[in-house]
Amino acid sequence: MTFDMNDVAPQQAGDLIPDGTFAKVTMSIRKGGVDGMSEVDRGLLKSSNQPGSDVRMVDAEFTVAEGPFARRKFWQNFTVQGGKLDEQGQSVGWKISKSQFRAMIDSALGLNPEDMSDAAKAKRVLRGLADLDGITFVAKIQIEPNRNPAYKDANKLDHVVLPTAPEWQKVMAGEQVPAQPSNRPRPAAAGPVSASPAWGQSQPASSASTPAWSAGSGQSSGQLAAPSEAAKPAGGPAWLNP
Repeated sequence: MTFDMNDVAPQQAGDLIPDGTFAKVTMSIRKGGVDGMSEVDRGLLKSSNQPGSDVRMVDAEFTVAEGPFARRKFWQNFTVQGGKLDEQGQSVGWKISKSQFRAMIDSALGLNPEDMSDAAKAKRVLRGLADLDGITFVAKIQIEPNRNPAYKDANKLDHVVLPTAPEWQKVMAGEQVPAQPSNRPRPAAAGPVSASPAWGQSQPASSASTPAWSAGSGQSSGQLAAPSEAAKPAGGPAWLNP
């Protein structure tokens, strides 16, 4: 019995993806054990680790799909319940996350964000947040400075790149787009904390049956690659059931 390590990719250095990098990324949702509001979201969400907090989040892992930083990963939480409320009593964090999730769909499918035709609207309807597991879209990646000097800075999603942006067209065509650093000022250092950062708490990846998202390499039409009939979940998103 031998173990051939020659076919394994070399170890990646601990360096961060450069600030302002444009890349195609795939989002995977790491289950946190808390039920969401839909049947397909059972056990999907994660609770905040802050005592007394009612915040529930989607714990997302992003993997660069191709290019010089292929297979590099970064992590981010998206609030979907609880937290600060607006004047109408709605979660501010959820409104921000919902806008980002819609942008992911538009970027993945090549939809113009101004397209409100019945066909486009149908493609933005989800059975639950679990349907976003595996979605591939174009992202601008930033380096987020850590307020606590005990922890390293981390890569985060700067914003979802929409099909109306020239960078989307280039990334989808497989071109290399020069990084556009954000030049954000480093925040003032905070006092020491004992809790580990959220991105350091590894959880098993979701094993639920979810749609096989794909934006299609170099396709400006933005249509998903058609999955096999066996891969289509019954009653799944509209774009999987043409």
